[in-house]
Amino acid sequence: MITPPGMDVLLSAAEIQAKVLELAAQIDRDYAGKDLMLLCILRGGVIFLADLMRALALPHTVEFMAVSSYGPGARESSGQVRITFDLASSIAGRDVLVVEDIIDSGRTLASVLDILRARHPRSLEVCVLLDKAERREVMIPIRYRGFAIPDRYVFGFGLDIDEYYRNLPHVAVLKEKPAGPA
Repeated sequence: MITPPGMDVLLSAAEIQAKVLELAAQIDRDYAGKDLMLLCILRGGVIFLADLMRALALPHTVEFMAVSSYGPGARESSGQVRITFDLASSIAGRDVLVVEDIIDSGRTLASVLDILRARHPRSLEVCVLLDKAERREVMIPIRYRGFAIPDRYVFGFGLDIDEYYRNLPHVAVLKEKPAGPA
């Protein structure tokens, strides 16, 4: 596996897998006897979803939605959310757990949750692997939180740098440039 030079591992594969098992155990308890649908926000959430669903003991269905608030090549959200791939089935009356890779400002996910609430799920909760709470502009109720992380650009385990490195088994950050003359 090719790893970019100048990166530091923020969360190891072992740490992530331990957290996935912990979250799955909580979800298994909380959703026992319910009609659980895992709704993955593409693309970043897909690796987290795959590991989480394999760790769950209870039956569940899976749905996907893709949204975009980034322009081509942008690393900051524009704040304008558009659905690029919508659900294939109804969530009305279902217990929906949104599976997300990271929450940063919260603007995109807040818009997605508004869209989903209008579709009348029985319950709607959020499970996020990474939470950058210090960047939050919109408060998001997070039922299941993997890791609180610092305000750094992260990649790996589904998150990308310009669409690359999603395949890393860990979460990494770029090393900061050393201080000194430019």
